[in-house]
Amino acid sequence: MPAPKINTAIPKRRYAFGSFTAVLLGEIDSGDQRAYRHILALVAQGQSEPCLYVTCERTSGQERARGGYILRQVDGAGERVMGIADQWKDLETFAAEALRLAQAALGLTDETPVRLA
Repeated sequence: MPAPKINTAIPKRRYAFGSFTAVLLGEIDSGDQRAYRHILALVAQGQSEPCLYVTCERTSGQERARGGYILRQVDGAGERVMGIADQWKDLETFAAEALRLAQAALGLTDETPVRLA
């Protein structure tokens, strides 16, 4: 999985989500070429590494004409751009959409995320 390379980040929120823990990160210093604004990382119970990431990254070049931020899903199958828009900059908007994407990707349709902090 092409996981984001995170040097440092500040946990902004934590969620219990079925048998997963989700951590929403901000103030991210990355070791790769992407300018991350937010990252939601999901870790399965009993595991130490995330199995799914949803990222919000600053767009560049021609993409910027379509919106300021890319919403990307990264998992064992690879990575997919899920949308480009200015709205992903907002923490609340990103968190809601990232949790919805995680719910669909992990088959958690009967689960509701519970905010822990």
